[in-house]
Amino acid sequence: MKIPERVEQLVEAFPVVYPGAHCELNFRNPLELLVATILSAQCTDKRVNMVTPGLFKKYRRAADYANAPQIELENAIKSTGFFRSKAKSIRGAMRAIAEEHNGKVPDTMEELRALPGVGRKTANVVLGNAFGKNEGIVVDTHVVRLSKRLRLTRHSEPEKIERDLMKHVPREHWTDWSHWFIWHGRRRCFARKPDCSQCEIFRICPSGKIFLRTGEAREAEAAIR
Repeated sequence: MKIPERVEQLVEAFPVVYPGAHCELNFRNPLELLVATILSAQCTDKRVNMVTPGLFKKYRRAADYANAPQIELENAIKSTGFFRSKAKSIRGAMRAIAEEHNGKVPDTMEELRALPGVGRKTANVVLGNAFGKNEGIVVDTHVVRLSKRLRLTRHSEPEKIERDLMKHVPREHWTDWSHWFIWHGRRRCFARKPDCSQCEIFRICPSGKIFLRTGEAREAEAAIR
């Protein structure tokens, strides 16, 4: 099966498997999503969602974050890890938003990426989920893993994987594509011991039979021992 055919079948299958797939970071507006996305680097969405309620209650505007002392913000987000660099990124981005964008999060890739501490992945999350704009495909660890297992790319670098996916995935599905892959990666296609025997897209996946055979071989070997 060639890549375009596989993508077409995945676009048909995933909305049925995960009809409610969405960004699992809690937010009410673009500003909150930007902060939550910065915090999510090297951290689980669950942990971020535990931190953000108090954070969003205390800091409501871009200027609130920009004017917050570095140490104060660090303490507020400490449990998300890498808190010093994250606090610096948040304060820098919010200062730029307050001073250059009248306190509103910009809605273009170019303007978002110009903000301190905001890369393409973060910009894609905000554009797709807060503004409904399909400007790219979010490539996190789950998307990297599934894209390689589904043989949609030969690359390991997120930027190159995104380019490969954008060539074949219809633009109207770019935001949903990330949600589908992330949900499937968290619920079925685990980094270790993927649940291939119960996988809803097993027939589409060229790696499924390999993982299944490997798993069965290990179980047989363990039984003999």
